Amino acid sequence: ETPSVFFSLSEYKLKKPPDKMMLAMQRLKQTQHMPKKEQHSTKAGQLEEYIVNRDFSGAVAFLEFHRDSGEAIEEYPTLPWLGYCAFHLGDYQKAMQVYQEMLQKDDADPILHIYLACCLFYLGDYKAAEEAALRGPIVTLQNRLLFHIAHKFNDENKLMVYHQKLQETLEDQLSLASIHYFRNHFQEATDIYKRILLENRDFLALNVYVALCYYKLDYYDVSLEVLNVYLQTHPHSAIAINLKACNHYRLYNGKAAEAEIKELLDIQSVSYKFENDLVKHNMVVFKGGENALQVLPPLVDLIPEARLNLVIYHLRNDEVQEAYQLIKDLEPVTPQEYILKGVVNASIGQLSDSREHIKMAQQYFQLVGASASECDTIPGRQCMASCFFLLKQFEDVLIYLNSIKTYFLQDDDFNWYWNMGIAQAAAGQYKEAQETLLAIQNEKYRQEYCYISWLARSYIMTQQPKKVCRLLSSCSSKACGSGVVRQTRVRTHPVDLLSNTTPLGPTVSDISNCVCFGVTL
Repeated sequence: ETPSVFFSLSEYKLKKPPDKMMLAMQRLKQTQHMPKKEQHSTKAGQLEEYIVNRDFSGAVAFLEFHRDSGEAIEEYPTLPWLGYCAFHLGDYQKAMQVYQEMLQKDDADPILHIYLACCLFYLGDYKAAEEAALRGPIVTLQNRLLFHIAHKFNDENKLMVYHQKLQETLEDQLSLASIHYFRNHFQEATDIYKRILLENRDFLALNVYVALCYYKLDYYDVSLEVLNVYLQTHPHSAIAINLKACNHYRLYNGKAAEAEIKELLDIQSVSYKFENDLVKHNMVVFKGGENALQVLPPLVDLIPEARLNLVIYHLRNDEVQEAYQLIKDLEPVTPQEYILKGVVNASIGQLSDSREHIKMAQQYFQLVGASASECDTIPGRQCMASCFFLLKQFEDVLIYLNSIKTYFLQDDDFNWYWNMGIAQAAAGQYKEAQETLLAIQNEKYRQEYCYISWLARSYIMTQQPKKVCRLLSSCSSKACGSGVVRQTRVRTHPVDLLSNTTPLGPTVSDISNCVCFGVTL
């Protein structure tokens, strides 16, 4: 399963208030060094404290009260600041309504079109966001926003056009780094963040961005080391704590991750709705799918990993059709999505005896396993093993599985022994197949007909009839037992044994094995 790692990207935070508000922003910075009594002496001071403390929920309530009462706040025009605070609160619907109201005025600043476009972008209405952005003035924020919209539309031509317009400014480079991150170019993103960090040591938040990239590159210990630089100054950061928990999940287990994220459960606030949803999502992952059906469905369109983890949940509970409905229209982009599409298609194909789905699964696995970036990774080699499994080329399956054998010893959850044992038996290595299949501890797996059939075949081919009888007596169903009996009767004709039994391809738990879904922040 994949905990979700939320990336707080720069382009979303570059939406600045109108130029008339810049003087007020400067004054806001100065108030951070003023005595509290002096800060609270005016309405402006109260608003400034809300914003300095990033209490945007309080700021929005304060501004709405003064808007409804018609009271002005010195140096702080109500509507522009209400839009600004609502946006940073994550209430993009409210921010959008504020900017729409401001645009109805005759003297509306054209830059408001771009602010409106930022809200629409965050609401997922990329087409409307593009139209609104193009109505605004030609400024660098417009280019950055259109750059990200082109990425969302997978429009490579427009992406290159806007890419070429990027400058060497801090904002543009941060925006470029975020696109690298979204396109899984984590090393390129890391290089940009490191360069900026060397020039601006006080930009502590960049340590979180670097830590996120290292997390995605599977350098979990390095990610923790970089992240701690930020946590020393901001120990209550929801994003940072979540990333730390995700790293612990990868390095240790769900229990260790739960211990780290417990602090967030205590400080969850209505001021940060997205972070709250993130914590709920990741708690499902850390607890092995507990409460998945209650938590994940509403988050499917909000947190990318939620859909993938819900698919995994359905697969683990043998709800293959439900998993297929969730993922059938997903256009895979990341290796994890290709792998999950492959697993679902393999499951559907085996249940319905569909050659089309089996072929699609084989192609998805081959795309990942043969790619330059994944061919030497554990998931990549598992994918090639799964590809050859579906092609029934079991000698090749064993080559790939043996190359990563040491990583999955005594691990039933990954079905390592299951696929390895069947491949060994299918390749005629019956003694090795016995040892591998008998190492499976999961009682559910041991009761499945396919498991019993292949173990029986291994006993028969190594001349151990008494063990076949004991295995027969342990069968929980009459059909299973009669199947084993038929095998013992024809043991002198090994070529025909299990000729109608399709060896299992990648199984549900292969997702955890093959798929490196990230943890979500």
